[in-house]
Amino acid sequence: MHSMIAAAKEFARDEDGITAIEYGLIAAVMVAAVTAAFALLKPALFTAFTDIAAKITTP
Repeated sequence: MHSMIAAAKEFARDEDGITAIEYGLIAAVMVAAVTAAFALLKPALFTAFTDIAAKITTP
C-alpha cells in the first residue's frame, strides 16, 4: 500500500505530461493563427498569382 501511495505522489509531481500538453496547445493556437491569416490573405494572393500567370502566358 505504501508503494502505491508513493507512486501516486510521484505521478502528481511529474510535470512532463503537463509540458507536453502545453506545447500541444501552443501548436494548435499557431495552426489556427496561420489558417486564419491564409483565409484573410486568400483574395489578395489569388489576385497576385492570377496577374503573374497572365503576364507570364501573354507574349
